Amino acid sequence: MPEPTQTAASEEYPPLHGGKLLFLTAAIATASFMEILDMTIVNVSVPAISGSMGVSTSEGTWAVSSYMLAAAIMQPLTGWIGRRFGEVRTFITSIILFMCFSALCGLATSLPMLVGARLIQGLVSGPMMSVAQAILLRNYPIEKRGMAIALWAMVIMIAPIFGPIMGGWITDNLSWPWLFYINLPVGAFAA
Repeated sequence: MPEPTQTAASEEYPPLHGGKLLFLTAAIATASFMEILDMTIVNVSVPAISGSMGVSTSEGTWAVSSYMLAAAIMQPLTGWIGRRFGEVRTFITSIILFMCFSALCGLATSLPMLVGARLIQGLVSGPMMSVAQAILLRNYPIEKRGMAIALWAMVIMIAPIFGPIMGGWITDNLSWPWLFYINLPVGAFAA
């Protein structure tokens, strides 16, 4: 007599509890905050970046547009990538590559180098948000999943507010490359 096949639900790990769940939530919230912040932190610094690179402000906006365009292109592919390579592996790889290309953005010496690094940074950050949601939902008990998404949504709503504020402060008090260097310690914690 053949053995019954296991369903997908029985192959899932049990939800996390206590400190592990708190740490997972903090890591996902930090990574989500970092990615959303990066969409808006550069906006107010475009004049400083453009002046530093000797290009017009309208050309400098490519640093913003390239990131958003690339991230939007990757969104539909996230489900396939997560199933193919695993959600946690995709999430961590995305964060590590995001950090690498953040460093390249900070080290950029020309606008094409900055736009290229921002484009690839957007490509690797695209899966981060969707996979973060999936990981949260998979690791929270069913009765607390609504709370998990509410916490995650609060982070998503706060990040765009802080982006321009932090971008202006960092550009005025440090220099524009630090807009990208701040992702390194934040990403290291999240990964």
